[in-house]
Amino acid sequence: MNRFFVNKHNILEEEDKIIINNLEDIKHITKVLRLTIGDKIEICNMENIDYIVSISRLDKRLIECKIDKKYNSNTESFLEIVLFQAIPKSSKMDLIIQKNTEIGVRRIVPVISERCVVKIKDKSLEMKKIDRWQKIAVEASKQCKRGFIPSIDDIIEIKDIGSFCEDLDMVIIPYEEEKNRGIKEVIRSKDNIKKIGIIIGPEGGFTKEEILEIENLGGLSVSLGPRILRTETAGLVATSIIMYELGDLGGK
Repeated sequence: MNRFFVNKHNILEEEDKIIINNLEDIKHITKVLRLTIGDKIEICNMENIDYIVSISRLDKRLIECKIDKKYNSNTESFLEIVLFQAIPKSSKMDLIIQKNTEIGVRRIVPVISERCVVKIKDKSLEMKKIDRWQKIAVEASKQCKRGFIPSIDDIIEIKDIGSFCEDLDMVIIPYEEEKNRGIKEVIRSKDNIKKIGIIIGPEGGFTKEEILEIENLGGLSVSLGPRILRTETAGLVATSIIMYELGDLGGK
């Protein structure tokens, strides 16, 4: 069933209806899917509540739906993973956002580091990129039936990561030079982990000075294994290992 997200203010439970007024969604429903009155779709309020609805009114600027069923979404992880991703070149960031949204990351923070090829100094260009990345997260969330849409933060520098750390139970940095401390060892060393930050470097990795700076902010450098992974692979692998170790992936 096709899935759409709406703002909770568009959900009028007392009137047993939901309003869709996002023009892109309306175009997709009417022109691409060619749905009509009586057809059913799935709607999420972006706060882990789902609805099965029937289309009751179609308009160029508004679609009304009748609520048939309401239930809690069961697709969200109990873990809140924040991915701090150094911005890679080309369209790799698109892939990173898409796949980490699918795996269950809650928040993605783009980071500029010393070895980043991409340097975004124009604020309008930065906002365009963030808007594009957020749209990718929305579409990926629809596809994998997320109960939340991951937020894409404004671009930050390494030194700004410290302001996030105090709200996290653990912060890890996969680092190819780390030979003694594996990610499984670190995850198993602490109980009741709910919020985790993962910091991923760009092509070429972080400098030793940046690793030291992150460690001084409370981060732990870890090894993901014997092979060096690309920047677009490392975050997904780290997230998958964490979710498996803490019981979110792999089934019962």
